[in-house]
Amino acid sequence: MTLLIILFAIIFQVFLTAKKVSPFLSLLLVAILTGLMLGMAPSAILVSVEKGVGSTLGSLALIICLGAILGKILEESGAAERITTTLINKFGEKNIQWAIMLTGFLIGIPLYYNAGFVILVPLVFSLSRRTGVPLLYVAIPMAAALSTTHCFLPPHPGPVFLVNAFKADLGKTLIYGLIISAPVVILAGPVLGGFWKSVKTGAPLLDLQNEGKPQTALPGAFLSFLIALLPVLLIAVSVIASTVLPDGWLKKSLLFLGDANIALLISVLLAIYFFGLRKGETMETTMKWLNSAIAGISVILLIITAGGVFKQILTDSGTAAYISSFSSSWQMPPLLFAWIITALLRVTIGSATVAGITAAGVVTPIVLAGQVSPELMVLAVGTGSVFGSHINDTGFWMFKEFFNLTLKQTFQSWTLMETLISILGLIGVLILDLFV
Repeated sequence: MTLLIILFAIIFQVFLTAKKVSPFLSLLLVAILTGLMLGMAPSAILVSVEKGVGSTLGSLALIICLGAILGKILEESGAAERITTTLINKFGEKNIQWAIMLTGFLIGIPLYYNAGFVILVPLVFSLSRRTGVPLLYVAIPMAAALSTTHCFLPPHPGPVFLVNAFKADLGKTLIYGLIISAPVVILAGPVLGGFWKSVKTGAPLLDLQNEGKPQTALPGAFLSFLIALLPVLLIAVSVIASTVLPDGWLKKSLLFLGDANIALLISVLLAIYFFGLRKGETMETTMKWLNSAIAGISVILLIITAGGVFKQILTDSGTAAYISSFSSSWQMPPLLFAWIITALLRVTIGSATVAGITAAGVVTPIVLAGQVSPELMVLAVGTGSVFGSHINDTGFWMFKEFFNLTLKQTFQSWTLMETLISILGLIGVLILDLFV
């Protein structure tokens, strides 16, 4: 009976998503109905709702908001554009695919997918015109890099939520994610894009020009790279310090600086000063950037909070032992079990973030029972959340319309790329599981 209730909850979530109900409202409604159907008292459901909201926001709000602010400042100040042009100039036109892939990867770490996509699309058009190669030859490496960072790496909302839900170590998750994402993005980017080198597509509907700041007004390259990647560097150093250094003031200091909240706060403060105030922007302008970033992420934060409520109700209702028994009774590795559930949700729901959040509520008991590495479970769910993107995904239509592709071409490029990222990511997670 419990299994049927959980299946109903997932189907109902898919139904509400198809009816265009906000994921925030649908997840909240599904969570409450699931609790009632599982036999929880209304008073117990209210306690779970409060606990789910508090535990989720308590550890995620600052990370997600600070990450959004950093990305917005990099975008508005021209630092993201400086990173892009520097890499293109260094690699040269012969290595255009590798240049755009690395650009997308570095831009994708601090920026959310949609923002990074919009920033890089004019560059893709420009490079295609300059070199004479088809759009998809350049566009696929760019999109693959952005998509990989979106599903694998903190501080993106999906991975951060999963880290919190599974009680994983954020630093280890980041390092494992970087290890796996490197070969994945190469195979799903330049290698896959290479098959489109001789394939012509329709002329783009929007021949966007990069009307950014003049090159002389852009921030310096070194500072742009440093501040954009500083959170990753600080978090990575703290992980190494916790393993290598003996207890003492140096280890404590590095662990403090490597906390995700502190690392992002330091980067944001430096970005405000160097990319805002020092460049002649007023405090009022930089604070507008800040407010705009938080406003843009508010809906995502609410969706994640509702997902936390759903997870909490499944936990408090006593379904933990029941769910965690499945991977054992079916003799299926827990990581593969989680990937399959997430991939099915992704195909039916469309949203990678909502698919990952919904799957987390189902597989969290497996992690909490100690059956698998929580860091690898984050990556297994994350990689499952990009599987088989098709017509119910906004990313599918963005890619199609910006590059004026037919449906067939979009399936052969975008959908294939997303599926390849998902399958290769799963293989990487399973291989890493042998050594972790």
